[in-house]
Formats: sequence, structure tokens, C-alpha cells
Amino acid sequence: RVQLVQSGGGSVQAGGSLQLSCVISGDSYTSALAWFRQAPGKQREAVAAIYSRAGTTARTYYRAGLEDRFTISHKPGKNTMTLQMNSLRPEVPAMYFCAARGWVAQFGTLWSSETIWYYWGQGTQVTVSS
Repeated sequence: RVQLVQSGGGSVQAGGSLQLSCVISGDSYTSALAWFRQAPGKQREAVAAIYSRAGTTARTYYRAGLEDRFTISHKPGKNTMTLQMNSLRPEVPAMYFCAARGWVAQFGTLWSSETIWYYWGQGTQVTVSS
């Protein structure tokens, strides 16, 4: 059984940084990982994803406008995924969720859809104040 346990997050002032971590256990075939966020009353939206297969370089994907400030990474040996968020902007507080699944065709097209992800972390709150 796959389990995703998140850590990190919290409150920070605008311009600051936060790092989120997600430890994946129970399955070594979760080659696709992602971060989503959800503000109160809004739909969950994709933030970033990373996809790796044995013998290939990992590919990363970002929500438009975030790739210059956010960095997603994965350390397979530690089965840990992180999201480094820099130059954070004041926004409505949101819960950030990590997600995982195995290989899927056309991942580059599908990654931002919430429905393709099988496993989810418990969520962690991120608040950016002005």
C-alpha cells in the first residue's frame, strides 16, 4: 500500500521561501509525482510534477508562471519529493498536497489533471502574508 507523508509548509511573509517534502513508501513503481494546491472554496489545481523512468532523465512540469520561483525535485534513494517555493506572493492560504502514481502514457499532457493521480498526501497548509 502506497503512503505519502508530507512535511513542511507554514506561514511566511511575501518574498520569503518555504519547502515542502513528501516521503513515499510502500511502492517503488511510483514514477510520477506531483504537487497540487487547494484554496478554500476552490478546485484543487496542479502546481508541478516530476516524472522519471529508469535510465532516463527526470522531466519536470510546472503550472504556468511558477517555474521561475518553484522547483520540484525527487531523490529516489530517499524516496522523497520536495517543492522549493521562493519569492512567495501574498495569496489566499492554501493546502498543498503531494500525489503519486505509476507510469502513464502522455504524462506531459495529463499531469495537471487531478483525476489521474492514485495516491495523495495528507495536505499541509501554506500561508503567505503581505
